[in-house]
Amino acid sequence: MDSSIRRGSLEMVAAMLISGTIGWFVLVSGQPVLDVVFWRCVLGAGTLLLICAVMGFLKPGILSRTTFLLAVLSGVAIVGNWLLLFASYSRASIAIGTAVYNVQPFLLVGLAAVFLGERITAAKLTWLTLAFLGMLAIVSAHGQGQGGDEYLLGIGLALGAALLYAVAALIIKRLSGTPPHLIALIQVSTGALLLAPWVGFGGLPAAPAALGSLVTLGVVHTGLMYVLLYSAIQRLPTALTGALSFIYPIAAILVDWVAFGHRLAPLQWLGVALILLAAAGMQQGWWFRSRRAASASQSR
Repeated sequence: MDSSIRRGSLEMVAAMLISGTIGWFVLVSGQPVLDVVFWRCVLGAGTLLLICAVMGFLKPGILSRTTFLLAVLSGVAIVGNWLLLFASYSRASIAIGTAVYNVQPFLLVGLAAVFLGERITAAKLTWLTLAFLGMLAIVSAHGQGQGGDEYLLGIGLALGAALLYAVAALIIKRLSGTPPHLIALIQVSTGALLLAPWVGFGGLPAAPAALGSLVTLGVVHTGLMYVLLYSAIQRLPTALTGALSFIYPIAAILVDWVAFGHRLAPLQWLGVALILLAAAGMQQGWWFRSRRAASASQSR
């Protein structure tokens, strides 16, 4: 294996494992979701500011006015995405919230079709249908001791988070060539400014568990994770990046099971499996081809 690919793979695995523990730190902090996201933005902004300064991304002229405004707009969507996703954890569980959140590739396909005129192929429609069946399996389990309306609300919040992430991804498509660490800095800075009026200014919590959780979310899950993720994306082929990204939901499900004892019902496992299979098929471009088409492709 090429050394660059090996390093990128290790960075991607580390980034996804870190992402998989986000829900645990959110719940252990014991803080309101608004406070958690605000301090994640503040501490993440401080970390990313230092990183961008070291990497030379703070020089004037790197950003045009349009690029800056688009980055700010994507920041609004990303912060809204965090608020909804974190709120879903206490209602539907980390595992279910994360699984439902992984319908984002399909929402992005829909948005791209509406706003960019991209064609929805038979393959994409098939994977979308499979993901929808997975959603139905998860939702239908709400009567099996899952908290009724609160459970459904948690699923709805996770879906809203996925939609906002898709919106952010659509905007970021127009920011190609802009240093991603700088985009992330603008996003979390936007979030800190937006949430500041709604958060009490008593400072960081004094309880060690809450304080440690918020600092970790800001420094590790935002600053360090972005550096690892973007470095990996630059080194790895798109297919390998997509494949390794599924470490995130798997890690989140395991963390939810080990830390909180949340065991999924068989129908929920089926729903999770269908969503992850559909997302993998979409990202990897899996589809059935005739023998003639396959032979023609191999002979080129």
